[in-house]
Amino acid sequence: MKQRKIIHVDMDAFFASVEQRDNPAYRGRPLIVGGRPDSRGVVAACSYEARKFGVHSAMPCAQAYRLCPAAIFVAPRFEAYREASRQIREIFWCYACSVEPLSLDEAYLDVTYTAVCGGSATRMARAIKQEILAATGLVASAGVSYNKFLAKIASDMDKPDGLYVIMPEDGPAFVERLPVGRFYGIGSATEKKMQGLGIRTGRDLKAWTLADLKNIFGKSAEYYYNIARGVDKRPVRSSRERKSLGKETTFASDIRNVDVLLDYLYGLADKVFVRLDELQMQGRTVTVKVKYADFSQVTRSHTRDAGFFTRNDIRGVLSALLAATEAGRRPVRLVGVTVSGFAESAQQREKDIQLGLPLAGRAGTVE
Repeated sequence: MKQRKIIHVDMDAFFASVEQRDNPAYRGRPLIVGGRPDSRGVVAACSYEARKFGVHSAMPCAQAYRLCPAAIFVAPRFEAYREASRQIREIFWCYACSVEPLSLDEAYLDVTYTAVCGGSATRMARAIKQEILAATGLVASAGVSYNKFLAKIASDMDKPDGLYVIMPEDGPAFVERLPVGRFYGIGSATEKKMQGLGIRTGRDLKAWTLADLKNIFGKSAEYYYNIARGVDKRPVRSSRERKSLGKETTFASDIRNVDVLLDYLYGLADKVFVRLDELQMQGRTVTVKVKYADFSQVTRSHTRDAGFFTRNDIRGVLSALLAATEAGRRPVRLVGVTVSGFAESAQQREKDIQLGLPLAGRAGTVE
């Protein structure tokens, strides 16, 4: 069976990074997203500059203020975070056959059967990080491994802006060296309980039999038993089927020239077509997205029953769709191309692939 390739992507200080991106005055300064310092609120997120003072999420804001009185406190803007998360997830779907979001700022990706980047999960993770930065101005960390447990641990190894790979042949030994407090799924209470039993590392946990673990930890015992051996059979469970595939780009400065905008759309359409061809998918609808300098945006779509099968099919409708916007009369800061309305047979083929994913495979490269 084919060795699984799992990527875990985790945005670095997500809420705080969005605030620093959108307000240059916040950059390079300790920033806390949450309640006011004189309130009973808690820290929702904080910048890395604030973390140097010991501030962390879920900490009372009053305590955060005592630790870092120079910090800037801002209220959360969840619409801005959701919009950034939407852009990021669209990038995920350009690479993965299954995407399992854990929150607005992190997700598991199964790229076992993805052909882009020569099938290398490491190269895909690097490309995803680069695309997220280009599309949103935000930095992500990624972990690559052969299961969800190790991929999530790997994404936290080199933060911020990290990329860490745990190969199948290295997984068991890596887990043996790891303190149990670093294990995903083992909270502070369980960690304390384990340490009271002399279980401080993965090697210590591995020494226990499944029966003994069940006597103490009940239903969680099997999970602990497996992860101590670098084994995690959980599949990546998508919250939805792939309904569209698109690419977009934000310009360094606003553009009014329609010909220049059309050239960008052609380039984006070519990238979308390459991905569709690799996934053996065809869509019935092409959509052009235009975001103006004032951040308002419009979309224009064209649908045809015959579908869009070639690069030129997609390119052929872009000029008319762009002409249906105010591009040329208003400055434009972003354009995008999306193909949707996938044929039922293509969706079923992708679903069949997902259902056929092996839960565990023989040792082999994750790359």
